[in-house]
Amino acid sequence: MTAHLPILEAFVKLGNYLTDFCEYSYENPSDTHSDFEVVITKSQQQNAWFTRENILFALKQWSALLTENNLKQWLSNYNFENSGAPKTIGIVMAGNIPMVGFHDFLCVLCFGNKVLAKLSSNDKVLLPFLAQYLIEQEPLLAERIKFTEGKLEGFDAVIATGSNNTSRYFEYYFGKKPNIIRKNRNSVAVLTGNETQKELKALGEDIFRYYGLGCRNVSKIYVPTTYDFDSFFKAIFEFGAIIHQHKYANNYDYNKAVYLMSNFKLRDNGFLILKEDQGFSSPIAALFYSYYTSEEELRMHLAENEEQIQCVVSNRKSADDIPFGETQKPQLNDYADGVDTMEFLLKL
Repeated sequence: MTAHLPILEAFVKLGNYLTDFCEYSYENPSDTHSDFEVVITKSQQQNAWFTRENILFALKQWSALLTENNLKQWLSNYNFENSGAPKTIGIVMAGNIPMVGFHDFLCVLCFGNKVLAKLSSNDKVLLPFLAQYLIEQEPLLAERIKFTEGKLEGFDAVIATGSNNTSRYFEYYFGKKPNIIRKNRNSVAVLTGNETQKELKALGEDIFRYYGLGCRNVSKIYVPTTYDFDSFFKAIFEFGAIIHQHKYANNYDYNKAVYLMSNFKLRDNGFLILKEDQGFSSPIAALFYSYYTSEEELRMHLAENEEQIQCVVSNRKSADDIPFGETQKPQLNDYADGVDTMEFLLKL
């Protein structure tokens, strides 16, 4: 890519900054003197789900992606020559996990467009801080980044992420403009019973990272009819400290009580409830499971329900499957809902 090089360079500098910050923060967790530490503390205070560990995890993933090689390789797949004058792209961001809207933010700016972002009340401080850092590296961005708390107005296209309920609201307000409107999605894992303890432990990361609040978190597993759950529970035992997070514990207690009052048969290890259920979206502290008799039939079932599924996790080395432990480490070309954001911007 040759266009918008100053913006690309600003993101590379941001990646270096995040790398340095994460390395220093892990070594000096008690140091609260930097401006970024103050922002992280404020983010935790605003949203109890945003623990320092999870914020740093999100920052670390982005620090690894925002390198010159990664960005240029990603952008080399697109032709920006006829992109025209900058357009204003409204972005309605979700707030389920830290910086969940950063990829849309990156796409719009790297394309050379203007961002008009409406932040979630659950994640209001992280992105503005990073945006200010970008502006300091490339002053041109001051005219291309705007945050609003009011109604989105004056945009050429919109990217909105929310729930199935909010998607109807988005369709009503944004349907007349070019748009990407994202709904609820969940991720699933396909187990065969031959997984190693290391693989099942990695699956625990897919389940518990961000307390299961992300669309890339595994909320359901498919297992053979003869599956032994003991090996699964043994592998995820070390995640048990999650029950000490009060919001997670409250959800665990509540969901367990509701299930028991309804006489559902449960599997439970003291911090995760397993419930046999045909659904995809399990509540916090619960994991749905279903049995399968034929992998071919299961794959057909998953294909039929692909609009509800963000990721499929397995060790089967399928081209579309993600290895255990990798769901929360998407690459730059891993687009939410499988919709290529850059292609969408190119067609405007």
